[in-house]
Amino acid sequence: MGVIGWIRANLFNGVWNSLLTILLLALLWKIVPPFIEWAFVKSLWTSDGDACRQAVDGACWSIIYNNLRFILFGFYPYDEQWRPLTAMLLFVALLFYSRNRARWTRSLVYAWIVGIVGIALIMRGGVFGLKVVKTDQWGGLPLTFLLAFFGLTAAYPLGVLLALGRRSKMPVIKAFSVVYIELIRGVPLISLLFMSSIVFPLFLPKGITIDKILRAQVAIILFTAAYIAEVVRGGLQAIPKGQYEAAESIGLNYYQTMRLIVLPQALKIVIPPSMGVLISAFKDTSLVVIIALFDLLKTTQVVVADPKWMGFSAEAYMFIAMIYFVCCFFMSQYSRRLERELKTDL
Repeated sequence: MGVIGWIRANLFNGVWNSLLTILLLALLWKIVPPFIEWAFVKSLWTSDGDACRQAVDGACWSIIYNNLRFILFGFYPYDEQWRPLTAMLLFVALLFYSRNRARWTRSLVYAWIVGIVGIALIMRGGVFGLKVVKTDQWGGLPLTFLLAFFGLTAAYPLGVLLALGRRSKMPVIKAFSVVYIELIRGVPLISLLFMSSIVFPLFLPKGITIDKILRAQVAIILFTAAYIAEVVRGGLQAIPKGQYEAAESIGLNYYQTMRLIVLPQALKIVIPPSMGVLISAFKDTSLVVIIALFDLLKTTQVVVADPKWMGFSAEAYMFIAMIYFVCCFFMSQYSRRLERELKTDL
């Protein structure tokens, strides 16, 4: 009964389980106390790099304390960094407000449109007396959020269209969808980023340029959409043929059948794998570092390359790893909540 009964039933209910439990406890005893001592007991939080080098036994969280604004905002003008902070807070507020499905109304769409325009104006400036800040100075966490959010938002509907196209009976549309999906899935995201940054500008007329962030955004959208398409296609194949026949029997056309009957069921089925693709795409935004975009990973790399803070990369990377973990955990929890709300099984 109680805690002791649970321990006996789950941890010591046999010879092998008891042995594994003891080995795991011994391993945790070897790892957890030294880590706590390194990370908290002997750590430094507000010192400089020289003090950290003298205290070699503990973590140097001072690298975060002294470089937090650069890690989060990159080369955005120091005196104007309240603007990306405001933009991020507005973005997070919209996300939290949108969690409740009861609020998914037309008003929420308008709120997102106004919010996105507001975020763009705050970041870019040029209105209401705000200083203009070019996109090549954007970086850090706001850039990661922008690439991830717009990439995932645009990639999902494109992936759904590609999945429908691959199952289409029209040869041209089906062939195009198949070629696109197989071609994009056959190359790594890094190659698309290189093409968008280096190869694509070569084909533009002289004097015409496209923003590097926009080019990276398009590459992320095209890459993610191909994987979403295959996930959604799996959901479409799981719908029984009787659903299509029932829709046809009541006089629904193709558009109405897909919008009212097939897609709602298919998209509900593929929530877990879709969220897996979206989480992977969110983490893959860090690859823009190879085309010299100063996202969260790149700003951290610049900090750890500073001679004053060399040797303390573990603390810096653990910090941004926690940021990525929190974002991915929130996405995962929301997908599980959405599954429970949409569950119709008896």
